[in-house]
Formats: sequence, structure tokens, C-alpha cells
Amino acid sequence: TTNFVGPASFEYTLSDGTLSDTGLVTVTVTPANNTPTFNLKWGSFGTGNGQFKFPTGTAVGPSGIYVADSDNNRIQKFNKDGTFTLKWGSSGDKDGKFNTPRGIAVDSSGNIYVTDSGNNRVQKFDSNGKFIKKWGSGGELDGKFKNPIGIAVDSSGNVYVVDSGNNRVQKFSNIGAFLGKWGLFGNGNGQFKGPTGIGIDPSGNVY
Repeated sequence: TTNFVGPASFEYTLSDGTLSDTGLVTVTVTPANNTPTFNLKWGSFGTGNGQFKFPTGTAVGPSGIYVADSDNNRIQKFNKDGTFTLKWGSSGDKDGKFNTPRGIAVDSSGNIYVTDSGNNRVQKFDSNGKFIKKWGSGGELDGKFKNPIGIAVDSSGNVYVVDSGNNRVQKFSNIGAFLGKWGLFGNGNGQFKGPTGIGIDPSGNVY
């Protein structure tokens, strides 16, 4: 599973895709010669099923494609042909509600992790949007966040969160136990200035 965050375009290797515009998901497929060919697109600006207002994160899981529909404060799920299947979330700070969800990741069991940026927390759901767990609050201490954006899960199920406002990356277990952190403000090696995205390769290296 590969996950991306941000309003810019992106690609992923299993079913290469592009998230573009403020209300459109475009999917391309890269054949063996690595030349992308257009496959399909879906979405338009709005609040209806399959519509978007500033989609910022996407992830591909065993049972579908998940999009963080940021300004609609919800997650939408689609089949790989772009057919809408499910949505959950609304504006708020209770369990299962969001304040500008930005990043999204899927683990090997199909569980969904969302960076709920405005609420400075991570929320975990099953593949059908049932709330499982949350962790984090605003602050600078270990396990706290200031505008978390990017999120990724490694092959062992560890969760990495780009804590953008604190200029660091934090690592957690799949139940939210703090495991480590790195980074501080600056332009030197290992320093950050408003980091937003993150990726993990099959060897566990973090980018």
C-alpha cells in the first residue's frame, strides 16, 4: 500500500494515479515500459457522494481506494473503477469526526489511519469506517502534534506521522504507543521546515 498527501499530483506503483484539482481524482496505469497511460477519472466539486472539496490524501487498500476529502471533513471510499461505495465523517472533534483531515494510510489488515490535522490527532478505523482508536492532541511533547499532515505505515504495522508544525516525524505502534521521533527546524541534514509528505520503501527506509 502506498499513500500520498498534498494538493499536488502523485503517482503510485501498483495502480499509478494522480490526485489533481480540488474535486477530481485521476487514475493512470503504468505498464511495464513505465510510460503512464490515462485510465479513468472521477469526481467534481461539491458535497455529494463522489464529489470533493480539496481532496488532499489518498491510499489504496485491499478493499478499495480511500480519499481524504479535506474540506468536506470526511473520508470517501471507492472501488478501483471509481464507483463510490462508502463515506464517513463530518465536522467536529468527537470520535469519527474531523477538522480538516489531510493524510491517510492503510495497513496490511486494511485498517485506515487518518491525520485529523485541525484536531491535532490520528484516528484509526476499520475498512468500513468504524472508529477504532485515536491518539494525539495539540502540543510539542512526545505523542502530541501541531498540524499533522503526512502519514504512512510500514510492513510491521508501525505508523509514521509528519508533525508539520513541529518540524519532525513521529513513529508509533499501530495502537498509538509513541516509539520515537526525529527532526527539528532548520535546513541542515535531518532538519525540516514544514514537512508534509512521507513514504516508506519495502526495506523500511523512510522518505
